[in-house]
Amino acid sequence: MRYTIKAMTLADYDEVLELWQRSEGVGLSESDTRTEIGKFLNRNRGMSFVALEGRSLVGAILCGHDGRRACLYHLAVAPLHRRNGLGTKLVHRCLAELKKAGISRCNVFFYVKNAQGERFWRKLGWKKRSELCMAQRNVGSPQAECSC
Repeated sequence: MRYTIKAMTLADYDEVLELWQRSEGVGLSESDTRTEIGKFLNRNRGMSFVALEGRSLVGAILCGHDGRRACLYHLAVAPLHRRNGLGTKLVHRCLAELKKAGISRCNVFFYVKNAQGERFWRKLGWKKRSELCMAQRNVGSPQAECSC
């Protein structure tokens, strides 16, 4: 199959959201509204990508950095387009942009029970960090959530 990979824009949002909603292993939250994704894309211009087959959006990935470390989020490929290297191509496009920006390290988050996702990331050379714990808190809330 022949794909076009291009930088994600807010114009892609509706199709990207639909893909994420249909993709197992992608968790969506209040951070994934059109407004919030717009902020993310503006702050990290040219770092996130979509894959198209003709006019159909079949893959997407968010990528951003804080000037020091980067993160990849919400990698999704439509089921009929998996296992042919498209996810890998999307990841490599992000890593190439991060390298150009002088970012030396990138993190990825995936659910503990997402065995397929873990296999994918390990195959690409990502190492699971067992000594780290991720904690998260909503800015306006006194409660913290800890995944440890």
